Amino acid sequence: MLTAQRDSLRLLRAILIASAVLPVALFGYAAWLAYRSNDASADGQIDKTRDIITEHALKIFESVERSIAETGEVIRDMTDDQIRANEGALHARLNRLVGGSDQIKSMWIFDKDGQTLVNTLLYPSPRTQFSDRDYFKAHVGKDIGLFVGRALQPRPPYGGAPFFSVSVRRNAPDGSFAGAIQTSILPEYFERFYAKVGRESGSYAALVREDGAILARFPAIERPDLTEKSDGLIGSAMTAGSIEGTVTQVSPLDGIERRVAYRKLPKLPVYVYAGLETKAIRTTWLSQLGAYLLVGLPATAALIAIVMLALARTRRLYEEASRREVAENALKQSQRLESLGRLTGGVAHDFNNLLMVVGGSVQKLRRRHNDLQDRRTFDMIDSAVAKGAGLTRQLLSFSRRHNVAAKLVDLGDSVTKFADVLRQSVRSDIAIEIDPPDEPIIVQIDPNEFEIALLNLALNARDAMPDGGRITISIRTETLKNFGPRRLTGDYAVLGFADTGFGIAEEIRDRIFEPFFTTKPVDRGTGLGLSQIYGFAQQSNGAITVDSHIGRGTRFDLFLPRSTERPEQDPDVPDAAPAQAKSSTLLLVEDHPDVAAIATDYAEQCGFTVVKVSSAEDAIDLLNKRKDIDLVFSDIVMPGMSGLELGRLIREHHPETPVVLASGYSDRSASALSEGFPLLQKPYTLETLRKALILALQSAETTHI
Repeated sequence: MLTAQRDSLRLLRAILIASAVLPVALFGYAAWLAYRSNDASADGQIDKTRDIITEHALKIFESVERSIAETGEVIRDMTDDQIRANEGALHARLNRLVGGSDQIKSMWIFDKDGQTLVNTLLYPSPRTQFSDRDYFKAHVGKDIGLFVGRALQPRPPYGGAPFFSVSVRRNAPDGSFAGAIQTSILPEYFERFYAKVGRESGSYAALVREDGAILARFPAIERPDLTEKSDGLIGSAMTAGSIEGTVTQVSPLDGIERRVAYRKLPKLPVYVYAGLETKAIRTTWLSQLGAYLLVGLPATAALIAIVMLALARTRRLYEEASRREVAENALKQSQRLESLGRLTGGVAHDFNNLLMVVGGSVQKLRRRHNDLQDRRTFDMIDSAVAKGAGLTRQLLSFSRRHNVAAKLVDLGDSVTKFADVLRQSVRSDIAIEIDPPDEPIIVQIDPNEFEIALLNLALNARDAMPDGGRITISIRTETLKNFGPRRLTGDYAVLGFADTGFGIAEEIRDRIFEPFFTTKPVDRGTGLGLSQIYGFAQQSNGAITVDSHIGRGTRFDLFLPRSTERPEQDPDVPDAAPAQAKSSTLLLVEDHPDVAAIATDYAEQCGFTVVKVSSAEDAIDLLNKRKDIDLVFSDIVMPGMSGLELGRLIREHHPETPVVLASGYSDRSASALSEGFPLLQKPYTLETLRKALILALQSAETTHI
């Protein structure tokens, strides 16, 4: 069952981990796919933009080239003087060409000295000198064809927006340099077009000469004479003569990283650029991831929450089942021990009667035989009777039928005082450490039984540590609520007794408190030590628990009800009663004839005249008829009326007659003691009986003086 529970919990934990790891893995894979897709989409968008602005630039330059060619055809056979003479007509014609094109700002015709012959801006044209301009100087040395100049600012008196020039050489009939025809192109026209094409955030486009001079750019820059660095990725590619390509670089002009696709215009010294900021590309990708998270995160969280709830509920279910199983096992154990207690109590009763007969018979034989060998035999029988009495005492303690003389004691003080006995009971290689409480902890227990329980624990720990070790005794308090099979509730003192021995195997842990159960060799123990401790705990209205780990030791916790009262000092009691002052008549009430014979012999040796009856009913009749009965000595357990009931009747109707009770086992012994009846535990000795009877007589005489 435990294996199945562990497997199911392990499965749920695996599902919980999978419900977290799998979505993360899927999200990672989806993010990677989205990154690649977004990257490819960005590259496609950049290439498409580059194609569009390439086509646009080619059309513009073709249009400009046609306008220049048309102008050159008109003035091909004209001298500079003729051009000046027809300046008005040429001005009008050039304006018609310029007016049909948004990208052209103006058109110019220059002579060989760089003076203006005709322009579309002013008429008549001022004789301004432009020989220092790059679009003029480029043609002086030789015919280079179409020339694209740098971006320039217009000179006074010509105003307006910046421009870059497209110009060709004018040749004289003999092929010599005659001047230049120039068209001023508006960069802002390209920039407006680039803004329309690049509507995406972070878009970038530019028109650049092959030497790096920027002709038009979007986003626009304030300085029109900026140049792409030749040591940049694109600059290096242009210098190397690359026709087209795609690079990612940080622009030295604005410090922004972009992915840029470039292409050289055919037959023109001009490149077009199209690009996107890498930040914009990442932003698009991150927005996709955000959409994935918006959908996947709640679902994943819900799945994890459901699995965690299932795991928690399953764990609670199994814990509850485990607690119930532990409680049921503890109850079964308690019931089994209770049954054993009843059995052992009954056995002890009969066994004590037998011991009583054996011990009393030996005393008779001692008086008749003086032979030394016989006396040795009698000593052996007496020793066996004493050992038998000890065994029955332990059995009665386990069965909770033992007479309890409960007192209020300080638990810490009792343990400390008994420490020397404990140390003497173990080997020198075993250390005993005691952790006493900071304040008195008062419990109501039988001190003798408590000391026997401590001694049994020490002996048990000693045998569990053949190579030495440590015993630790601690005392604490706990407030319990429905603890254990007996549902202990309230304030309890807890005596912890721990050793570092080899531990108790789990398969026998439920049987260690059973009488005669032991794992020791035959000559090493009776198996009654732990059963005595169990009986002491039960008889003290407490409990005992065990926690053990193989190879790491065992810990017993003894729970005893805590008392709020304070212990009283015990009065000094003389060890022996004074001798009997006069002859007295004793009424002996005993149903067992052999025990009655021994008790009679003991009483007669004490000087009593003995009258015997076998039942409590006969005793009442006799007391009602005779007035010479000085003392009643009765067994508790008898058919019909018990000895305790007899004692109560005598107190009520014959209060002057003291009563002494005896018991081999009875669940009424505690009641007898609590009601003040002297109680002898079978098998009792002659001296024990003498002391109890004489003290009872003296007490009765003192009471009725």
